[in-house]
Amino acid sequence: MQVLLAEDDDGVAAALVEVLYDHGHVTRRVRYGRDVLTYHRSSDLLLLDLGLPDTDGLEVLRALRAVSDLPVLVLTARGDERSVVRGLRLGADDYLVKPVRLAELLARIDTVTRRNTAAGRNATTSAPAARTVRAGDVEVELDARRVRVAGTEVELTTKEFDVLAALAGRAGTAVSREQVLDEVWGDAHHAVSRSLDVHLTQLRAKLRRPDLLTTIRGFGYRFGDLDGD
Repeated sequence: MQVLLAEDDDGVAAALVEVLYDHGHVTRRVRYGRDVLTYHRSSDLLLLDLGLPDTDGLEVLRALRAVSDLPVLVLTARGDERSVVRGLRLGADDYLVKPVRLAELLARIDTVTRRNTAAGRNATTSAPAARTVRAGDVEVELDARRVRVAGTEVELTTKEFDVLAALAGRAGTAVSREQVLDEVWGDAHHAVSRSLDVHLTQLRAKLRRPDLLTTIRGFGYRFGDLDGD
């Protein structure tokens, strides 16, 4: 299994990497929360410390859950009830407080991965319903990657549709620029931030519905209000 370990303490990280290796797991260790958003797609499990030097681990978890259902096991010294509850509510699959017994950690890893593997098998036993989002006379078929405006299909480039899908998939909800960048370009790196602006401009021109994609100053965007459906 490919394990992504977000841990800034070198001693703790070295011990965990060694134990995981001894039990057949390949581990990529990162120090910073931003690296989690870069490498999560090539991982099967994330071990997440909350005390990262660049950002709080709970914020990393929140950002990750916006774009991925990667199994996450929080491994931290932060054992207060509020942190535990927040971690689980934000989407952690399990929460362990340091110092942790290695046998328990390995058992929790097995449980989390087994649970998620079973869920994946169950999801493939029946074909999911096609996901279609509507706002006014705009219809976005997320799985078919098709867009119609007033019944007429609109041709979009791959990246244009990816940007639209990142917003339409959360219709009516504010989506941050970082979430869109992470979902479409693979991480929330600001080097491609200008590219996002260009694609949004092209989208608005092609869809010809100025109120469909609302800019939320200082935060991000929102796909059109569905109240009129």
